[in-house]
Amino acid sequence: MSKKISEYVRTTSIPGVLIIERPLYRDFRGFFHEVFRLDELKKASGVEFNPVQWSHSMSLPGVIRAIHTEPWKKLIYPVAGTLFAPIVDARPDSPTFGKVETFVIDNTKDDSTQMAIFLPKGMGNSICVVGEEPVHYLYLIDEYWDDKKARGIAWDDPDLAIKWPIKNPIISERDKANPRLRDLFPEKFKSK
Repeated sequence: MSKKISEYVRTTSIPGVLIIERPLYRDFRGFFHEVFRLDELKKASGVEFNPVQWSHSMSLPGVIRAIHTEPWKKLIYPVAGTLFAPIVDARPDSPTFGKVETFVIDNTKDDSTQMAIFLPKGMGNSICVVGEEPVHYLYLIDEYWDDKKARGIAWDDPDLAIKWPIKNPIISERDKANPRLRDLFPEKFKSK
């Protein structure tokens, strides 16, 4: 369930996760694109986001980067390639804890807009490269990355039941060792 909260920002079924779709301005030279504006994000959602780190990840076809959950806000923007992006609510106090929403993002199309996703603290996000080309993925975070704070959830967690669009994915040993959501928050699964 999505609701437009400003000209370029809309909600998702998970509170706090926002989709930003801004127009491309094309001419004979190529295009210009404003990915997002801090003031627009704050006005539309009330969210304060002050990025301190900008990172670039490249993943080859067939790769799944497991469900990473960190205690910082994040804006993700795929700039090349096609990806399947599951977003998991891993916030134990959230009414939608354990909910998964998926997106297929192909910002290489000749569309009039491109998509970015804003994630509040504690969300899990993953990417799966589904096209023939590598995915280049830029993201801004509002705290410096710290390995001690970074966590993950098993990509094949049966409680999440993500329907991955590829078979035999390429996954790092670290991501293969991630625990299930119920292992991280056993108290949330006592009644299930």
